[in-house]
Amino acid sequence: MSIEWSVLLVIIGCALVTMLPRVIPFLVVRNIALPTVVMRWLSYIPVCILTALIVESALDKQGSTLYVDWHAVIVLVPTLLIALKTKSLSITVITGVVLMAGVRYWL
Repeated sequence: MSIEWSVLLVIIGCALVTMLPRVIPFLVVRNIALPTVVMRWLSYIPVCILTALIVESALDKQGSTLYVDWHAVIVLVPTLLIALKTKSLSITVITGVVLMAGVRYWL
C-alpha cells in the first residue's frame, strides 16, 4: 500500500492542528498557580463531561421522539457503583466496557 506525499502531509498537518490546541494550554498552565476560584470551577468540568456522555448514550432521539436505551441504563448502574467505590477511571472504564459487551451479547 502506498500513499501520496500530499495526502501524508495533509494527515500530519491535521494531526498537528488538532493536537496543538489541546497541548498548549497544559504547557502554559502547568507553571502558573491559578486562583482558587478558577481551580474550583475547573474541578466541575470532569463531572459535566461525564454527565453529558452518560445522558447522550442513555437517550436516543429518533425524529421528535426521545427513547431510553435500556442496555445503557442497565450497564450504567453497576458501573456507577464501581466508580464510586474504587474512584479509579481505568477500573470504571474496563467495567463499563465488559458489562456493555455482556449485555449486548446476552440481550
